[in-house]
Amino acid sequence: MFVVDMRRLNKTSNDLPKISDLDVFRDQQTRFGLNPLKLMGGFVVCLMGLSVLFSISVILKDFNSNSILTVADAARVLQVAPPRDLEQEEDPLVESAKHSEKLDSSSFEHDDKLLNGLLSGQFDEGSCLSRDQVASYRKQSPYKPSSYLVSRLRRYEALHKRCGPNTESYNRFVANLRDGEKYEESPDCKYLVWVSYSGLGNRILTLGSAFLYALLTDRVLLVDRGVDLDDLFCEPFPEASWLLPLDFPIIDQFKSLNQKSPECFGNMLKTSNGSSPSPSRYVYLHLVHDYDDHDKLFFCDEDQSFLQNVPWVIMKSDNYFVPSLFLMPTFEQELHNLFPEKETVFHFIGRYLFFPTNPIWGLITRYYNSYLAQANERIGIQVRVFDTRPGPFQYVLDQILACSLDNNVLPNINANESFITSSLGNQKSKAVLLTSLSSGYFEKIRDMYWEHPTVTGEVIQIFQPSHEGYQQTEKKMHHRKAWAEMYLLSLTDKLITSSWSTFGYVAQSLGGLNPWILYKPENETTPNPGCTRAMSIEPCFHAPPFFDCKKRTGTDTGLVVPHVRHCEDMSWGLKLVNPSVSSVA
Repeated sequence: MFVVDMRRLNKTSNDLPKISDLDVFRDQQTRFGLNPLKLMGGFVVCLMGLSVLFSISVILKDFNSNSILTVADAARVLQVAPPRDLEQEEDPLVESAKHSEKLDSSSFEHDDKLLNGLLSGQFDEGSCLSRDQVASYRKQSPYKPSSYLVSRLRRYEALHKRCGPNTESYNRFVANLRDGEKYEESPDCKYLVWVSYSGLGNRILTLGSAFLYALLTDRVLLVDRGVDLDDLFCEPFPEASWLLPLDFPIIDQFKSLNQKSPECFGNMLKTSNGSSPSPSRYVYLHLVHDYDDHDKLFFCDEDQSFLQNVPWVIMKSDNYFVPSLFLMPTFEQELHNLFPEKETVFHFIGRYLFFPTNPIWGLITRYYNSYLAQANERIGIQVRVFDTRPGPFQYVLDQILACSLDNNVLPNINANESFITSSLGNQKSKAVLLTSLSSGYFEKIRDMYWEHPTVTGEVIQIFQPSHEGYQQTEKKMHHRKAWAEMYLLSLTDKLITSSWSTFGYVAQSLGGLNPWILYKPENETTPNPGCTRAMSIEPCFHAPPFFDCKKRTGTDTGLVVPHVRHCEDMSWGLKLVNPSVSSVA
């Protein structure tokens, strides 16, 4: 790092007396009774001492100047050097640790790694780098978990540790399930097994819903890892795994479970003719979008009561069904205690459960530090197009720009000027993270801000991590990139999302961001306005029941309580809002 000026060092050696000169000195010194050899030795020692002192001063001087230059040069490299190819990086574990040191944390750092008590302090340091480091990348949440939620999470962790995989209780109940023995009347451990189903965004939302249901019913949540769940998320509970062991007795039957299965909750109610269903080794809950009226009785207190003592409940869903839990009188008070601010349910559950594994955290931190960290403001734009033809489509591009410009998310361009004078010291920058299966929207918006200056003088940089072309639900790397992009979107300051997209729901809830939601275009026409501001940071329940459990008749469940409303992007969907929020027309 430091270069010593060798010319200065060489100068001292050149100043030493020449051998021919020493003969003259010797004669003169002999007259005064001096020993020539001793005199010469003393002279050389003095010169050597002066040389050493001079060299030290040079090194110290160079140390200060070179240190300053090194920092300045590094800053310039971050600004002008082209970003490195992600595939050429070092091991993600090493890189993520390195980059976490480099992040300018003046606006981000806060000491609460446990998220105001949401997380347990019992995890081993380094077991999950994202859990250890995310506080340095994310702005502190404006929401705080209730003390009751914190205490219930600690209580759940103790239950999971006592009843989780490979414990004595777990082994006993698995043996009963395998042998077909009648279940106990009041089991000390009860289980909810979540079956991996549908795309990644849906899986994250349904897994969060399943955990809340387990919390409400004192069940232990065990998750079917499916293709890659253990590759995506760190273990969320200390000292106990949430992964369903691969030798679980009926794991091979998960794919075949459906509405017609004898163990299906709805089918059991249908065949019981109004009487209480007969005991079963397990009950299967079919909460997929195609569920029927009998399956939907899961959301009625009276019909769900027989599940209380069933030790094994198997759940398959592709819905964020939390809003309908808030309409059940049995859970009403408990949910109010857990979440006084109704719109924070998935915000806290998501931040508690879902931390990227170390390799994916490497993808996230490398990308963030290379492209987003130095900007004054970070903008996320999540584009999901349901048109099956190859894009990009002009009407979608027009909608994205209309939403961004009309709501001052991005500045307009000056088409009549090629350059706008702006002081470099005062010039602000915005980094735009755009996610889409297509690269076309990224390229057009990038070129627009490259070819024209902004009217505000701001520098706009557009980035897109990947463009996979189409959704590839069975590929591990596809899911890794998708999860990394959801998480990166959640680290932005402002967010635009697409209607009906669970990808966007996850990002907005994790980030605590009220997004602008792009309306779903009809007839290949750009909607006017292009988007609307979300009522809350909560996801939308796409397929809720419309049923009054007491009257046993149909009803509009979006009008029952003030904190459950219809969604902005799906008129029949339900979402949680704070009661003071006005409904969308």
